[in-house]
Amino acid sequence: MRWVPYIVFLIVVEWYAFQALKTVTQNKVWWTFYGVTVSLILGNIIWQTLIFDRSVGWTPWIAYGVGSFIALLSGQLVMILVLFFEDLSRIALSVYHFFATEQKIQLPERRKFVSQVALVLGTIPFSSLLYGMYQGRYNYRVLKYTLTYPSLPDSFDGFQITQISDLHCGSFDNTEKVAYGMELINQQKSDLLLFTGDLVNNKSSEARPWVDLVANIEAPYGKFSVLGNHDYGDYSSWESEAAKQKNMEEMYQTHKDMGFDLLLNESRYIEKNGEKIALVGVENWGAGRFKKAGDLEKSIAQIQPEDFKILLSHDPSHWEAEVLPHSYPFHLTLSGHTHGFQFGIEIPGWIKWSPIQWRYKHWAGIYEEKEQKLNVNRGFGYLAYPGRVGIWPEITVITLKKEKLLV
Repeated sequence: MRWVPYIVFLIVVEWYAFQALKTVTQNKVWWTFYGVTVSLILGNIIWQTLIFDRSVGWTPWIAYGVGSFIALLSGQLVMILVLFFEDLSRIALSVYHFFATEQKIQLPERRKFVSQVALVLGTIPFSSLLYGMYQGRYNYRVLKYTLTYPSLPDSFDGFQITQISDLHCGSFDNTEKVAYGMELINQQKSDLLLFTGDLVNNKSSEARPWVDLVANIEAPYGKFSVLGNHDYGDYSSWESEAAKQKNMEEMYQTHKDMGFDLLLNESRYIEKNGEKIALVGVENWGAGRFKKAGDLEKSIAQIQPEDFKILLSHDPSHWEAEVLPHSYPFHLTLSGHTHGFQFGIEIPGWIKWSPIQWRYKHWAGIYEEKEQKLNVNRGFGYLAYPGRVGIWPEITVITLKKEKLLV
């Protein structure tokens, strides 16, 4: 019974959207083409949903079905919106004629021009989302920031960090494109590589085909990582608790094989010329329904309040909830998780918008509260919708600079 509202909704959407095509052309070849296309897309998503085995995980083929459905539905909803406003005017006009002429209510015919406009506008989100699936998901961008701090140790003036996040290896299906992204990371020649969680979609096995590519990334001062909410296996069905724990052990080993020092509510010191900065890594802590395995107090047990601190915390909601109020200043927090919704509009200096901002206050880029700064990486991979539109996959390069105080 829970499917009934969705089926009714889809029937209404398909019928309404078809009216635009029907008004524009009487060619039944086009009607047939439309019907076959819609049937294939809807059939795929319904088939994938009904037989979806959570023990298998979110495969690329399931993602393609979902992505095609989202693209189709978004275009149809735009068409429907245009037709709806025309229908309101048709109803208003028929009611006016009824009272003015006392003739029976008769709706005027739809105007061909309006239906043409509806079809053209509907192709914009449809084609954009298809482009995002074909090209946008591997359209890697290197974003560079220079962050200054008066408390930065002198030896780390000019120290460069590359941050990547949200690989979601289970979604990858193009070795050549992913290898290009990994090489782009290496080309930055950063001192330190930091990965802020969500290595997989559901299971540790998703990452095994990509171990060598990640292992080839070089960073002279080390590669460090934390876990994201998808890395715990909580979104899969397991035959037993022991099987789930085995998956977790394999996750730890995969991080190690990739060359990462996985920080599980713990810290490390990075030393240079006798000076040091503290690197702190918490397990996932997210507001609302998300896993709260992160223990900030435990993670800082081995460092000092006066240390310059870089915190790895997958979910940016942790920053406002626990990091900013803490008595220790965390000079730089690195997060991911939001993906920037994989959809939005960004024109530097002009506009930065995505629907994700209605869910997360801090969703992409640099944020600052006094001397404490947060960077939310838009993610290297993708999840659910297998593409990106306007919010491109990101490699973050941060250069730390010593702020010279005037005497």
